[in-house]
Amino acid sequence: MANHKSSIKRIRQEEKRRLHNRYYAKTMRNAVKKLRGTTDKAEAVVLYPKVQKMLDKLAKVNIIHKNKAANLKSKLAAHIAKIA
Repeated sequence: MANHKSSIKRIRQEEKRRLHNRYYAKTMRNAVKKLRGTTDKAEAVVLYPKVQKMLDKLAKVNIIHKNKAANLKSKLAAHIAKIA
């Protein structure tokens, strides 16, 4: 167990931050999964900007890496283009 007040506070902060990051990362994964599972092009075109915005925001605050966000956006755009 931590002995210093500052380390006790740091543990509290890290736990809170970890839960916050997990929530948004999971939400992002679910949104990407939903978009990938879409077979209707019109629905995918409507959904894509929302997912793209979410990825950009998460990359901006380092919840995911900026290259990961770019790769996901590229793959999703290719997926939408491929839908007949």
